[in-house]
Amino acid sequence: MNSVARSLQSDHILLRLKNSPFLPLPVLHQVQAQILTNTNFRHSSPFLSEFLSSCSRSHNLPAAYLLLKNLSNSVPSPCTHFLRSYAESLSSQQVFVLYREMLRQNISHDRSIFTVMLRSSACEPSSVGDSLHCQILKLGFASDIFLMTGLLDSNAKRGCLESAQKLFDEMPARDVVACNAMIAALCVRGRTEDARNLFEEMPMKSSASWNTMISCYCKQGNVALAREIFDQNPVKDVVSWNTMIDGYCKAGELRFAHELFEHMGHARNSVTWNTMISGYLHQREFGIAISLFREMQFKNVKPTEVTMVSLLSACGHLGALSMGRWIHAYICNHHLTIDVVLGNSLIDMYFKCGNIEIALEVFHEMPLKNVFCWNSVIAGFGMHGHGQSAIKVFLEMDRISGLKPDGVTFVGLLSACSHSGLISEGKSYFSQMYEVYGILPQIEHYGCMVDLLGRAGLLQEAMNFIETMTIKPNCVVWGSLLRACKIHKDTEASEWATRRLLELDPNDGANYVFLSNVYASANRWDDVDISRAIMMEQGVRKVPGCSSVEVNNVVHEFVVGDTSHPQFEKIKAFLSEIERELRNLGYQPETGSVLNDIEEEEK
Repeated sequence: MNSVARSLQSDHILLRLKNSPFLPLPVLHQVQAQILTNTNFRHSSPFLSEFLSSCSRSHNLPAAYLLLKNLSNSVPSPCTHFLRSYAESLSSQQVFVLYREMLRQNISHDRSIFTVMLRSSACEPSSVGDSLHCQILKLGFASDIFLMTGLLDSNAKRGCLESAQKLFDEMPARDVVACNAMIAALCVRGRTEDARNLFEEMPMKSSASWNTMISCYCKQGNVALAREIFDQNPVKDVVSWNTMIDGYCKAGELRFAHELFEHMGHARNSVTWNTMISGYLHQREFGIAISLFREMQFKNVKPTEVTMVSLLSACGHLGALSMGRWIHAYICNHHLTIDVVLGNSLIDMYFKCGNIEIALEVFHEMPLKNVFCWNSVIAGFGMHGHGQSAIKVFLEMDRISGLKPDGVTFVGLLSACSHSGLISEGKSYFSQMYEVYGILPQIEHYGCMVDLLGRAGLLQEAMNFIETMTIKPNCVVWGSLLRACKIHKDTEASEWATRRLLELDPNDGANYVFLSNVYASANRWDDVDISRAIMMEQGVRKVPGCSSVEVNNVVHEFVVGDTSHPQFEKIKAFLSEIERELRNLGYQPETGSVLNDIEEEEK
C-alpha cells in the first residue's frame, strides 16, 4: 500500500472514530490491530487520542489497556489523554481504579498526568491524597511548584487544612498561585485573620488574590471590610466588581450594589446583570428586577439561562403571565437549553400565573425530570384546589418515574389536600411519610396538617394535634390555626392562638392586627382599642399589603393607602362605578372585621 492510500485509510478511520459515539467491540479491535501493526498510526497522536476517546465513550477498558501496554514507553501522552477523558466522564473513584491499573501494567506516564489525578483526588479520602503525594515525591517532582500547589489545593478541598499548611510551609519557593491557594483554603475554614495576614505579606498580588479576600469577607457578611479591600485593589477586573456587588446584594444593601453597578458602565457582563436581577428578586423587588432585564436588553447584553430563571421567578410572584410567555418564547427562539432548572422555573411560573395547561405541556415535554419538577406540578395543582390531580401526580411519580418523594413533595401534597378538603387523604399521607417513605415530618408538614384540620372546622382536633407535636410549634403553625379560627368565628380559640403568636414574635404587627380583627368581629371594641394602643406603645407596625396587575407587559403595584399612581383618579372613579354596579346586583360587603365601631354604611 502506497503512502497516499495509507493516508486515505488513516483519514477514513480517524473520521469514523470522531463521528461514532459508540463503536462495537469488533470494530475497536480492528482499529487496535491497525495501530499496533502500522507505525504511521502508532506515532500519530491525534489518531491515538481519538481511539482512546472512543474506548472511553464505549466504556471498553480492555481494548485501551492492551493498546497502552503495547505502546512504546517513549509515548506517554496518549495515556494522559485517556485518563483525562475518563476523569471528565467518570467518577473520581473509577479514575483511580484506572490509574492503579496503569501502574500495575507499568504503562509509562509523565508529570502532566498528576494534574488530572489531583483534580479528581479532592473527592477522595485523605489516604488517596497521601498516595499521590508519595508518587510525586518518588518520581522527583518535589520541587515542582505547580504540582505541589495542586496537592495543596486538593488537601484543602478535602478539609485537610493542616496538611495543606504543612505543604505550603515546606515549599522552597512560593509563587502567587500557591499563596492564593493557601489564602482560599484558610478562608474556607473560617481562618480569615490568618488569610488576611498572608495576603498582606505577599510581595506581589494578582487580581485573584484581591478577589479571594473580597469574596471571603462577603461570604462572612462583612461587606464593610470587603469594600475596604475592593477600594484598595489596584487591579480591579470584572470579577472584583461582580463579587462586591454580589456581597452587597446578599447583605440586602441594594443601594450600594446598584451604585457599583452603575459605576461599572460598559464593563458589566451577563453575570453582573444576573447578580443585580437576582439581588432585587431576593428582596422581593420583582418589578425592579423585570425593569433591569428590559434595560439589559436595551444595552444588547445577551441573557443566559440564569437570567431566565430569575425573571420567571419574578413573573410568577407578580402574576405577569404575558411577560412569562414572552420569556418562554425568547428561550425557545434563542435555543436556550431547557434543563431541569429552567424547565422547573417555567412550570412554577405558569402554575402561579394560573395557566395549568401550559405548565403541564412544559412538564410533559421535558426529556429529563427530577424530583423538583414533580414537586412543582404537585404544588401547582394544590394551589389551584385540584387535590385529586395532585394525588394522581404523586402516585405517578412514585410508581412510574422511579423517583422517591422528599419532604418538599409532602408539603405540596398535604397543602393540596388542605385546599381541597381531603381530610382522610391528608391524614393518610401524613402517617405514610415516616412509615412508608422514612421521612421525618418537619415543622412545615405539621403546619399543613393544622391548616388541613382548621379549614375543615375541626378546631379542637387541630389544637389537640398541636399539643402532641414532637416539634415546638412556630409562628406558621399558630398562624394556620388562627386563620381557621377567624374563618369559623371562634373568638376564644383565636385569642388563645394569637397570644401564642405574640409570645413567639412580639414585633410582628400582623399578629396584633389579627387579634384586633378577632375582637372587632365579636364587637369587643374596647379590646380592639387596647390591642391598637399596645402596637403604638411598642412601635410595632404592620407591613402594608401589596397587590399587582399586569397590563400590556407593564406591572402596576398598589399598596393600601397609596395614591401615587399616575392614574389614581381614573382608577378610583372606575372602582366606584364597579361598587355601584355590585350594589345594584345585591352585593353586601363583609364588614365584620372593620376595626371601628361605626355605622354599617361608613364601614
